Amino acid sequence: MAERIYRDPVHNIIRLRTDMPEGALLVRLIDTPEFQRLRRIKQLGLALYTYQGAEHSRFAHSLGVLHLMMRVLDRLSETRRIEPEDRAAACAAALLHDVGHGPFSHVMEKVLDFHHEAWTVRTVLNEGTEINKALRAYSSELPRRVADIIEGNFQPAYLAQLVSSQLDVDRMDYLLRDSLMTGAKYGIYDLEWIINALAVDDATNSIYVTARGLYAVEEYLQARDYMFRQVYYHRTLRSAEAVLRSTLRRALELVAAGEEVWCAPGTAFEKLLKNHTLTLEDHLEMDDSDVLFHLKQWQRSKDSVLRDLSCRFIGRRLFKAVDLDMPEAERDEFIHDAREIVRRGGFAPAYYFIEDHASDVPYPPYAAHESAPKWRIHIESGYARPRVCEISEVSDIARSLQRGYRLHRVCFPPEVKSEIYALYRRATPNSEDVAHQATS
Repeated sequence: MAERIYRDPVHNIIRLRTDMPEGALLVRLIDTPEFQRLRRIKQLGLALYTYQGAEHSRFAHSLGVLHLMMRVLDRLSETRRIEPEDRAAACAAALLHDVGHGPFSHVMEKVLDFHHEAWTVRTVLNEGTEINKALRAYSSELPRRVADIIEGNFQPAYLAQLVSSQLDVDRMDYLLRDSLMTGAKYGIYDLEWIINALAVDDATNSIYVTARGLYAVEEYLQARDYMFRQVYYHRTLRSAEAVLRSTLRRALELVAAGEEVWCAPGTAFEKLLKNHTLTLEDHLEMDDSDVLFHLKQWQRSKDSVLRDLSCRFIGRRLFKAVDLDMPEAERDEFIHDAREIVRRGGFAPAYYFIEDHASDVPYPPYAAHESAPKWRIHIESGYARPRVCEISEVSDIARSLQRGYRLHRVCFPPEVKSEIYALYRRATPNSEDVAHQATS
C-alpha cells in the first residue's frame, strides 16, 4: 500500500492513500506552491504575542480539516452512498478552504478590505494555478465543484455544510488545535462523540446531530464561546493587531500622499502599498514574512509615526487597553477625554487611539436567528418519537449563547496609561482594579 503520512499534534496520524485516485489528488494538491505557502501564514495571526506556543500555521490546520472531513464522510458512508466525485470535491474543498488567506490571516483583511474566501475561489478556478491543474487532472468539472462547495452552492448541500456552517470540520479542528497550541484548555470538547452522532436529514438534505450527541454539541458551543472570550478576544492579541493595522494604514497613507516609504522594488508588496490592483499571482506571492520584513526596514523610516509604530510592533511594545463596560453617555465622554489625553501626550489619535469592537472578529457566537439554514445547528429531540429541530429549542445552553458577547475597548500607548487609568477609575469607581484589567 502506497501512502503518505503526516504526524499531527492534534490528530496524531493523518494518512493519505497515494495508490487511490482520491489520495493521489490530495497529495498533489498539498504539494502545490499555493498550498505550501500556507506554511508561512500563522493560523492565529498575532496570538503568539500573547501565547508563545501559538506558532502553528494555516498549513497544519488545513491538513487537520481534511482529516476530519475524511473521517466524517467515512462515518456518513456507513448509512448512505456518497458518490466518489462528490467525496473528492468535499475533501479538496476542506483542504483548500483557507488557501486564499493573506498575511497574518484576518488582520490584513481589515486593512485592505478583502475576504479570503473570494481569493480561495479565484485560486481554485484560475487555470494558471497548480491547484487548478491538479483538480482538472482528476476531473474537468472538479474546480467548479470545489468552488461551489466553498461558496455554499453545492448539491448535496450537506457536503457544503461540512466545510462551512456552525458545525463544520473547520471549526472542529481549529478549536482543538488553537486550544492545544496556546495552552488554553477552553477549546476542548468531545470530537469523537460528535462525529459518531452526525447524520443527514433526507427531507432537507442537511446535517443534523442525533439525540445522543446533544451534550457533546453543547460542550462544543461552550468551548467555542470560551475560546473567543479568552483567546480570540484577548486584549494583548487585539492590541498587537491594532498596532499592526495602524502601521500599515500609516504606510499606505504616506504613499498615497506622495511621501517616500521604503519597499522591496518589483514585489507584490510594493503594488499593495501603491494601491495597485493585485492579481491573483500577486496575492499568492505574499505571506507573513513580507510584512515582517518591511516593518523591520520601516524602523529606520524618516516618518516618525511609521518608525515608532514599526519599532513598537517588532519589539512587542504594544498598546494598553481597557474595556468600556459603562453606560453609553459615560462611555462617549470617556472616549472623548481619553482621546484628548493621547493627543496631549504627543500621539496622533488616528494611529494611537484605537476603538476595538467584538464585531471586528469574523465569527460571532452561535445565533439561531441567522436567516441562512447553514448557520443553525439541528438536532434530533427525543427517542420514542424523535423529531429534528433547531438546537436552541431543546438546549438552555444554546439559548444562552445567542445573547452573544459584547466587547468595546480602547487601545492606547503605555506612555499615557497613568492618566487614562485615572480617568477610568473616576468614570467607573466600582470597577475592578484597572491595572489588573489592562493588557500586560
